[in-house]
Amino acid sequence: MNFAQAQDTLTMVEWILRAVVVFFFLLIVAKVLGQRAISQLRLLDFVIALVIGNIIAHPLSDDHLDLKGSMTTTTVLVVLYLGGIFLSLKIPWFRRLINHAPITLIKDGEILFKGLKKARMTIDDLLEELREEKVNDLKKVALAIWEADGKISVFLDPKYEPITPAAYKKATEPFELPRIIIKEGRINSEELKQIHKDINWVIAALERIYQTEVKNVLLATLDSKDNLKVFLYK
Repeated sequence: MNFAQAQDTLTMVEWILRAVVVFFFLLIVAKVLGQRAISQLRLLDFVIALVIGNIIAHPLSDDHLDLKGSMTTTTVLVVLYLGGIFLSLKIPWFRRLINHAPITLIKDGEILFKGLKKARMTIDDLLEELREEKVNDLKKVALAIWEADGKISVFLDPKYEPITPAAYKKATEPFELPRIIIKEGRINSEELKQIHKDINWVIAALERIYQTEVKNVLLATLDSKDNLKVFLYK
């Protein structure tokens, strides 16, 4: 059984063998490429997205390929993917194999070159990531860790952390996410029902506060204190 060679037709078993070989081959390739190439996808997610996209695309564009083989291959890959997720949850060494351990890049304000080298990052890459975290001074960073999903976790030295009400033991109101009651000129009736408002109330509030109509509103939100915030089309 030479399933790797070009053939006019393949048996079901040969399709399955091809899928298994390609799946593990791409796991190895992705591992060699490193997390920088994968960006914010974990290894298994990257491989399954890459392979399935290509498998499904080919029979849709090539009339010489049948759909049965692609569907069989996709099914096998999904099973392998779910199996990989299960093994990563149950077996520590397998989890370490497909997801690298966190890499320390900065500690106590000092850059760890070995960490940068292991993560395959340049100084420019590190500075860019820190700027995205609004960090303007490396010396303020107590710890920066390169995570398995390609993101950097940054922890500032406590003396540089922003002052919060908790530091002064000041009471605060609980967090509340305002409700979207208008989006792109359309009223969200379901949200209004939940906060015991109606369309007439919204229309009157828009006219009274903003002197405008619903059709002119790009976005409108309302909190539990009836604070209406409106963003108009401009």
